[in-house]
Order: sequence, then structure tokens, then C-alpha cells
Amino acid sequence: MEILTPPPLKHGDRVAIISPAGIIKPQLVYSTLPVLTDLGWVAYVGENTFARHGTYAGTDDQRYSDLETALTDPDTRAIICSRGGYGAVHLLDRLNRLPLRDDPKWIVGYSDISALHALMSAHGIKSIHAPMTKHIAEHNGTDEDSRRLFSLLRGETPDIHVSPFSKNRHGSAEGILLGGNLAVIAGLISTPFDVCRPGSILFIEDVSEPIYKVERILYTLKLNGTLGKLAGLIVGRFTNYVGDRDNDTMEDMIQNMIAEYDYPVVYNVPIGHVDHNIPMLCSSTVSLNVTPSGATIHTLS
Repeated sequence: MEILTPPPLKHGDRVAIISPAGIIKPQLVYSTLPVLTDLGWVAYVGENTFARHGTYAGTDDQRYSDLETALTDPDTRAIICSRGGYGAVHLLDRLNRLPLRDDPKWIVGYSDISALHALMSAHGIKSIHAPMTKHIAEHNGTDEDSRRLFSLLRGETPDIHVSPFSKNRHGSAEGILLGGNLAVIAGLISTPFDVCRPGSILFIEDVSEPIYKVERILYTLKLNGTLGKLAGLIVGRFTNYVGDRDNDTMEDMIQNMIAEYDYPVVYNVPIGHVDHNIPMLCSSTVSLNVTPSGATIHTLS
């Protein structure tokens, strides 16, 4: 399937802020709107962005309705998810029936929004794993991650340079960049939305997951043949966990899990539930080059 790139945002394009998963504090959204407006875009809030239904930002129908409206509105060119949490998976089946390739839109977010990136990947459409409203609001859109996000939305693809790390495995590879929150994408293995694919450059991150649970996911990928057939691996940040008697760190466990393979691996990449969260262009074809001086991720197409 040909991979489609949503059109670059231009002056006057509409950008929706929508809550597909958890409840968001309205002030974080309202503080994001002027940042997007200053960039020349027409930012608006979905009808149900501030809805509440248990722990979710509205019922499944409400959250789906906002996404359907934005995805089928010819003037809306990008959707920035307000936050993650849990709940986007509820919407995949219905969203999957929409003609997403007829008029591809940018979807932006991370954490639980990895489920929506998986949806777009299944339809052969690029999307952006990136910080959301809390980050944009707190930094007023001036930090390097917000600026990179805005550059990607404008159609620019600056390289990513990562500092060296002792466990890195040197080498070069090319492949389609896929991944996201490991717990979320693991829940989609063997579904139409599986992004853990042989030949890809997989990036992973997670928060509050014990080492043994992450190892269990990697064993699933090992046993189904995917882990050994990756083109490369990008290990983002795993936060809010403690070492155990088997492994001091998550990186120790991952290094052991992939010891028998020979593809390039870069660790400690600022991706995930950390303040410095580098936007990643999902479903793009990239080169990964890991050397003693660090790593570079370069977008090829």
C-alpha cells in the first residue's frame, strides 16, 4: 500500500483539539488555542472535548462523533488529541470504516493515542507521535519538541540526533517507522492494527510498567517471529518503575532479550512520558544510523 502523507498545514487551515480517551482540564486546551492561532491556523475545540463519562472524556459515541466530524470535515487538516489515558481502542472498529485515505488528516498525540497511530498505519497514512495540549500549554509552544511538531505539520522533516548510550548497538538500517506506547501496541498484536511488523524500525516507550510485564510483551514478539526480524529498534524512555532481582534497569532486560539479533539499537531516546518528548513521524520511511558518537534518524519519505 502506498503510504500517504497528509497535506502540510498552511495559513488558515483548521486544527481540531479532541479528546479520544481521558478527561482533560479545559484550561490546558484553552491555553493551547492561542499558540496554534499565532501559527496562522484556525484552532477549535470539538463538541465533546470536555465531556465526562466515568474516567472517559465522554461516551464512546461522543468521542467517536468528534473524531468522525474532524476526519470528514474538508477544512480540518489536523487533529491534536488533548491527552491520552485510556479509551481510544474503543473507537477503532468504527473509525476503521471511514474513508480515511480519501482525504488524509494529521493525527497528533502519544500514550493511548498510539492506538490511533496504529489505525492510521493500517490505512497507510502518516501520523505524528508527539506531545499534546499539556506540553504545548506549559511551554507556550516555544520548546524544541513543540517546534518540531509544528515543523512536521508544515511538511518539514528535520533529522533527529540522539546522544550516545553505553548499550547502543551500532549499525545502519532503513525501514518504516512504527511504534508508540508498548502496552497499547501490544494490545493490538494479531489485530488489523498491529504495528509490530517484521522489517520495520520499531520505537517503544512506556510508563508505570514493571520490567517483567515489558519482558512478557517482548517474549510475545520473540515467539511470533517479529522481534528477530526488525530492521532496527529505538528504545524510548520507560519511566515510573523500579528494578527487580532479575534486572536493575529496563534497558538491561531489553539488551538481554535482543542479544541474539544484529540490527542497530539505540537506547535512552527522549520519547514517551517525559518532558522532552521528541515527535516521531509514524509510518514514514527512515534511516537509522547508530555510531559511537550517537544516533541519527533521517526521514527518507
